Amino acid sequence: MINQPESIEAPINYDGLMQANLARVFSERDAGLRIEAIRELYAEDAVLYEPHTSAKGHAAISEAVTSLLTSLPPDFVFRATGPAIGHHSIGRLHWHSGPPDGPAAVTGMDVAHFEGVLIHSLYVFLDPFVNP
Repeated sequence: MINQPESIEAPINYDGLMQANLARVFSERDAGLRIEAIRELYAEDAVLYEPHTSAKGHAAISEAVTSLLTSLPPDFVFRATGPAIGHHSIGRLHWHSGPPDGPAAVTGMDVAHFEGVLIHSLYVFLDPFVNP
């Protein structure tokens, strides 16, 4: 038997929100524009989990992304490899990063936990590097 929820919440646009996060947060090098996007997309107490660190709150998340972007060549961009999908307030998006017209230098996946239509936690997974 399938349990039916007592109340029906508005559906989450996983693809729209996760694509916006990739473009407006992780690909945005202007810190002012990035923090605006973080305030729109993330809960105040949101946590970003990267493989070796974590950051809690809007300012800390923006600082973590600044650190990431300064470690990459200035022409690197992040692009989704397909649409984000999700259910039960969890979404996932596969992505790659590299020069705009070149091959991917890194690939990975973001997994987001949503509360309402805001990201409450984002887990960044990097694919292992495979030397061809």
